[in-house]
Amino acid sequence: MRTRSGARAAVAAALAAAIALGTAGCVPVDEPETGPSSAGNVSQQLGELTVASAGSMKGYSRARFPHWRDTGKNCDVRDTVLQRDGESIKLSGCNVVGGRWESVYDGRAFTDPADVDIDHVVPLANAWRSGADEWDDSKRGDFANDLTRPQLIAVSLTSNRAKGDQDPSQWKPANRSYWCQYAADWVTVKHYWRLTVTSAEKAALTDMLEGCTWASKR
Repeated sequence: MRTRSGARAAVAAALAAAIALGTAGCVPVDEPETGPSSAGNVSQQLGELTVASAGSMKGYSRARFPHWRDTGKNCDVRDTVLQRDGESIKLSGCNVVGGRWESVYDGRAFTDPADVDIDHVVPLANAWRSGADEWDDSKRGDFANDLTRPQLIAVSLTSNRAKGDQDPSQWKPANRSYWCQYAADWVTVKHYWRLTVTSAEKAALTDMLEGCTWASKR
């Protein structure tokens, strides 16, 4: 069975390829079949994360993580995610102007893209405290616009603002049925980008993944 994060990553990869051709948002993207991820792999990745105290916020600015990158005339990575995560999408060129989105964080549904935020699953400020302060701005831009990992997701404005830059020990989605997927996505992103976790963060992720099966993490 395909996981939500696996499917999202597959669609993102196809969209990224379209962006490279300058066609993202202009043509429909079929969702390719992908193999199942395993809970064992996520647990292994969690175990491989380096535990460290949160770093300083000295020098941090969202401008140090350049986003959103252009993906066509009058559209950017935000439009790409809106198109990927929504249904009945309406476009003006490659700019998303309508559709329907359900926020997996709180179950709320929207039809106006202005009511939808694109959340960085691992927040930019959290990444800064976890090792991204040592990157250059180009690499931070790659992180902030990462369409390949499960790092970008369309959610409600209220849930995104409530989350802020907090890690799973400080904030979890109101939708408890999404906790397994949220924790798995967080681990996947931090593992790929070699970011550290605090001891409280790792404990929260361990608890969220306890007893999860990939069949239920959809």
